Amino acid sequence: MQKDQKPIPDEIWQTADYIVEGEYRTGAQEQLYIENNGVIAEYSPEAGVTVRGSMQCPYYLVHALELVFNLPSEKCRVIQTETGGAFGGKEDFPSVIGSHAALLAMKSGHPVKLCYDRAEDMAATTKRHPSRTRHRTAVSKDGKLLAGEIDFAIDGGAYATLSPVVLSRGTIHAPGPYLWPHLTVRAKAMATNIPPHGAFRGFGAPQSIFALERHMDKIARVVGLSPEEFRRRNFLATGDHTATGQLLKDPVDMQHLLTRALYQSDYYSKREQFDRENPTSIIKRGIGFATFFHGAGFTGSGERRLNSLVEIELTPEGHPRLLVSSTEFGQGTNTILCQIAAQTLRLPYDQIFIAQPDTGHVPNSGPTVASRTAMVVGKLVERAAQTLCGTLVHSGYLAPDYTPEDFRRAALLYLAERGSLKSEARYQSPGDIFWDDDNYRGEAYPAYAWAVYVAEVAVDTTTYSASVTNFYALQEVGKVLHPILAAGQIEGGVAQGIGYALYEKCLWQNGHFANNQMTNYIMPTSADVPPIHVTFEEIPSPHGAFGAKGIGELPMDGPAPAILNATEHATGIAFTEIPLLPEDMFERMTRAPQAGSESLDPAVAGPIFSEATA
Repeated sequence: MQKDQKPIPDEIWQTADYIVEGEYRTGAQEQLYIENNGVIAEYSPEAGVTVRGSMQCPYYLVHALELVFNLPSEKCRVIQTETGGAFGGKEDFPSVIGSHAALLAMKSGHPVKLCYDRAEDMAATTKRHPSRTRHRTAVSKDGKLLAGEIDFAIDGGAYATLSPVVLSRGTIHAPGPYLWPHLTVRAKAMATNIPPHGAFRGFGAPQSIFALERHMDKIARVVGLSPEEFRRRNFLATGDHTATGQLLKDPVDMQHLLTRALYQSDYYSKREQFDRENPTSIIKRGIGFATFFHGAGFTGSGERRLNSLVEIELTPEGHPRLLVSSTEFGQGTNTILCQIAAQTLRLPYDQIFIAQPDTGHVPNSGPTVASRTAMVVGKLVERAAQTLCGTLVHSGYLAPDYTPEDFRRAALLYLAERGSLKSEARYQSPGDIFWDDDNYRGEAYPAYAWAVYVAEVAVDTTTYSASVTNFYALQEVGKVLHPILAAGQIEGGVAQGIGYALYEKCLWQNGHFANNQMTNYIMPTSADVPPIHVTFEEIPSPHGAFGAKGIGELPMDGPAPAILNATEHATGIAFTEIPLLPEDMFERMTRAPQAGSESLDPAVAGPIFSEATA
């Protein structure tokens, strides 16, 4: 994917004090949800196809069934059952297995249950896209970014599933939370002879952010500034424009977030302590950080095209019931949406109900992806609840200062006299949010979450293994609706990020996934996950329910670069690829320095940097 951009003037490259180049790679990653992919399909000529299963996006499967069987939408019914984890791995793949089961049901005349075992699931389903990112950056001697060229490439596998949109988000996040006077980003997805890659929490951003944050540490070293100071001189702030030209109207204070994160983690004293102890210790310790952001909601005009709809109806018992296609798979969707409705209607939480996501009964409120549920769908629930309450009040059934008992009496009376009551809210694009798909310019996301993550690592020089010993995660995600669930989202994302950085490696042999069992696909256990200290800044956003912004993908973005920045501090070696396994560390740490190899001394000319000639 490449959009036309104005070339960076040659004068900038010719007069820059430094030009810093680097190449960074990330591997594939398996979602490894607790519950494997599985569906049950039924077919009758009268009712059409019905599929029940473990999935994130019921209406995606409806659309697939329409295409596969040339059926009208009313004859394609999909019901999401309680789902044991997803992380993007059940976004589009249920369209495959659901269509297979439906075809078998249609041909056999009987219901068909199709469930993958773990080995089948790991071998056949999509993984996170591997990536290769190349940076070329012009910098002034006082540490200001002047221009950048970023080449971002991902491995799409044998055919395209969600690669175009994964590529899009990775591209938009490649510049990070920094102000670039001039920037060119080129991006492409390549076809290879392995099973296709697809959605995984973060959706392209973890790949490009990893490269950027490793590169930022590299530039700081070249210029002679601390990683902290270099970033401070280049952070975006309120009133600045992002790389796509989006004006940051909402408050942005990365300076404060960085100050708070470094203080909470005791960054400076630990860095001094590790520098003092490492020369005489077998265990080398390091501390590093990453600063980043993540856009909430569908990219660009995606939310406008989705045109999501939410409904709330009164049950015969007089209780509000939410009708949404948003799905629960362990992240707290049902809890949050019911909480929003309860708070809006001023009712106890246990008096709010939510319907099972059944496309025969619930409207299309969009897929449960893209950090959009609490912000976008939650806002629609809030609006629909306001409409429901307003109908009861304005029709004279309910006084404005009602109690929960008053509400139920009014609801039952309304139902007895008028039969039913259902309110709805459809997505309306904010007037100041516009995305130009042709030129790839404008407001990429209605809101961004901002974060600083700090990692401490220990590298054993006898086993050449690295472990994360402490982790601090500070983020600004708007209003935190449910502190316990929010902290759980961060902790889970950090744990997955640790696996992405140090443990999880997908191996292919002749196009087949070779380590497709939990005995040989190594992931972090509870013994490998350190204490994770989660804190929040709250700056309410006008785009989300009660000021909430998206949170689900953010914690996947920051752990890997923070961990490798800390590993460089511990070892003095600038590792540029993940996962960073013991054999990789052994090769680099035992290899004698050779001419042209990377050095930590900025006075040494080599691939670290080159000084531009004026």
